[in-house]
Amino acid sequence: QVQLVESGGDSVQSGGSLRLSCAASGPTYTRVCMGWFRQAPGKEREGVAALSSVGTTAYADSVKGRFTISQDNAKKTLYLQMDSAKPEDTAMYYCAAWPYKYCSASLTRWHYPYWGQGTQVTVSS
Repeated sequence: QVQLVESGGDSVQSGGSLRLSCAASGPTYTRVCMGWFRQAPGKEREGVAALSSVGTTAYADSVKGRFTISQDNAKKTLYLQMDSAKPEDTAMYYCAAWPYKYCSASLTRWHYPYWGQGTQVTVSS
């Protein structure tokens, strides 16, 4: 079982920056794709950014140019750099893992079988 633990959530002013981290543990897969998702109160969970096993990235239109997904393979840690934060970025942020030979940088939540518990991000205006 893959275990994921997010950290780095905080309160920040509009225009500020945050870096979220997601530490992975458990089996090592040769092919695994990772994603960041978020869920605001009363809304469905949505894909924010994704990273394939070969480095391909995907971003939601709402965060393109502001958020950057990356990973440190040696540390088995996934990151989400959030710049120019907006109040509408306020949500619980989750990382997810999709260990599958043919996985891709997907923003579709149903592709990911493993999830962390989330970290809260609040952006005030």
